[in-house]
Amino acid sequence: MSYVVTENCIKCKFMDCVEVCPVDCFYAGENFLVINPDECIDCGVCEPECPAEAIFPDSDNRATPWIEINSKFSAQWPNITRKGEQPADAEEWKDKPGKAAMLSEAPHKD
Repeated sequence: MSYVVTENCIKCKFMDCVEVCPVDCFYAGENFLVINPDECIDCGVCEPECPAEAIFPDSDNRATPWIEINSKFSAQWPNITRKGEQPADAEEWKDKPGKAAMLSEAPHKD
């Protein structure tokens, strides 16, 4: 079992979860984070740290459509081990529905 980042992270990308991950299994896209399911140790410390409440165990039905997305992009995007600067408009995007179409496949740029 692992944890999965879901739609509510899109365009929020707060990154509080990254700071607490003991195995550095987060990967960063331009406007979204993912968890590598092969690296996640199912400790769950990231879930309560997410201000957008976008992280769920893969056994949760809300995570199901996002399992493949996390797996795919964690193999393509750069690993992130420290909290970076969140988007300036992150709070405005928090909890907005229908963000899946806004997911950028581009990797995070420093």
